[in-house]
Amino acid sequence: MYTSYFGFKENPFSLTPDPNYLYLSHQHKEAFDHLLYGINERKGFIFITGGIGTGKTTLCRALLGTLDSSTKTALIFNANISDMELLRTINEEFGIGAGLPGQTKKDYIDGLNQFLLETFSRGGNAVLLIDEAQNLSRTVLEQIRMLSNLETEKEKLLQIVLVGQSELKELLTSPSLRQLDERIMVRYDLKPLDKKDVQGYVEHRLVVAGGKGNVRFTRSALEAIYGYSQGNPRRINGVCDRALLIAYSKDEFTISKRTVQKAIEDIRGRVTPEPAPRGGLFQKRIAWLFVLLLLIIVTGLSGWNFRKEISALISGEQEVAVAKTANVPSVLPQPKIKPVSPEPEVKATSLFLDEEASLGGLFRLFRSTGEKSTHAVKEVHLGLYSFRAEPEHYIMFSKPFRVRVGGVSPPFPQYLLIREVTADGAIAINADGKEHPITRDFILTHWGEKVCWVYPYENHDVHLVRGMKGPDVIRLQNRLNDIGYTIELTGLYDEPTYYQVMRFQGDFGLIPDGIVGTRTKGLLYQMS
Repeated sequence: MYTSYFGFKENPFSLTPDPNYLYLSHQHKEAFDHLLYGINERKGFIFITGGIGTGKTTLCRALLGTLDSSTKTALIFNANISDMELLRTINEEFGIGAGLPGQTKKDYIDGLNQFLLETFSRGGNAVLLIDEAQNLSRTVLEQIRMLSNLETEKEKLLQIVLVGQSELKELLTSPSLRQLDERIMVRYDLKPLDKKDVQGYVEHRLVVAGGKGNVRFTRSALEAIYGYSQGNPRRINGVCDRALLIAYSKDEFTISKRTVQKAIEDIRGRVTPEPAPRGGLFQKRIAWLFVLLLLIIVTGLSGWNFRKEISALISGEQEVAVAKTANVPSVLPQPKIKPVSPEPEVKATSLFLDEEASLGGLFRLFRSTGEKSTHAVKEVHLGLYSFRAEPEHYIMFSKPFRVRVGGVSPPFPQYLLIREVTADGAIAINADGKEHPITRDFILTHWGEKVCWVYPYENHDVHLVRGMKGPDVIRLQNRLNDIGYTIELTGLYDEPTYYQVMRFQGDFGLIPDGIVGTRTKGLLYQMS
């Protein structure tokens, strides 16, 4: 959802193991060197262990990308197999006797041995890599040990890499697997990232994903990430992905400690705190009694200072007394001056919604305006589009939107929820879900630049560039015409279309590159 908004070409914190994102910390570099050494020196057995999510699978996939064509590989990622299934899968991976039915265990081993001898005679090597090896049964592990007997007088023909969680070490210490354990010549236990590596890891993934440096994690945010993840790459990915989603919804490019803490809460789920000990409860009660006593004293002193005003209230001079107490100008009509009717303060306050109420109202408005049926296609999803807009641009908005209230500094952000723009202002939705007309001056006074709206997007949505043609280009040209950027409906992204797109982007603060990506499409959708 947020990739295009932040300028990434793909999700930088996907949980799928991708060798392109391998960050070679000191630990990972040592593990990588152990793997290369064991394979190139034909050590037979190579043993890599580590905790869940430490990057073992990513490391192995990166390794496979560095091996030359003379090294043949067989990969097994499902370790819940029998010994016969293991042999059949190995031969299938190496392309040996594929599709031959009714083969026995001896047939599989003979075919594998012949293949390894031929590979060795041509100066090549063969690698069998088994991931999640802690799930292998003892029978299969014994079969793997037997495969290590396929060798010449001087060299191992098959290099076997066992990759698994820490339980694999305990499994190999059992007496029945002692012979296999003694044959392992290269071992490495992969540990989580150090605290100093977390920043490098996060920044590395941002750059690989196509980031241009506009997204930044603060130092305190990185410390919070390490505190939660303890250097585990999978946990780092999870919390960073969630933090970017939260920042996207708030139109922020700097990821703060507060955002990371909110992401951690979302991942963990809100847990009800345990009851406080009785001593703590007693101390809280004492504190509340002290505050109550202080309020009584302040109230008494205030009553003494304003005893004249209170007396006036009791005697019936209410209006004058209130005016004096509040110290505000008189509201009585002045001669020859036309009374002004500003937005009542109580009504203005009721229009200021919090994050949850404004977002919920925004999606309800989207559905109530008939947009749901228009985009009721399985490939279409709803996203939240955020944009910084000048206040005078709001008159071009044709879809419901919310804008952050500016000019005030409340403890939490507040928003105006706008259903539609009118000739002299707009129709806002108050805290009770009711419509309330507001003037143009009211909007300009409270405009805070940060605007967002619901934007339907498709799974196969692609960026439009010069030379492309088809229905998506027709839709683009129609929307440009709707908002005054006149162009001929050709269905071809030609030079005139490119020129008008750049004009539109420049007019509204987008990068005028002529590429119609998510941000340009989202703004065109709002205005057309």
